[in-house]
Amino acid sequence: MYAVIKTGGKQYRVAEGQKIKVEQIPADIGAEISLDQVLSVGEGDSLKVGAPFVDGAVVKAKVLSHGRHEKVRIFKMRRRKHYQKRQGHRQNFTEIQIESIA
Repeated sequence: MYAVIKTGGKQYRVAEGQKIKVEQIPADIGAEISLDQVLSVGEGDSLKVGAPFVDGAVVKAKVLSHGRHEKVRIFKMRRRKHYQKRQGHRQNFTEIQIESIA
């Protein structure tokens, strides 16, 4: 069984027991959270698609850790104009493990 969930402005295809890193969620480590923005639920050949969300579908997950991704380096340059710009950015994340899809 799998589901497509929406969190942090992104969509993820998840299955039970899977670990994923999502945008930061304000929850304590070890806490169980429920993600109710489920776009579709599938099992085998059957697929239930919501408009926009599936009614009554909930994905339960456990918060494993919080952290920060690797730094993304941004470099811009205009040739022959003596222009160089450097910038770095790190995004916060929450690692969760999918417990159940109902």
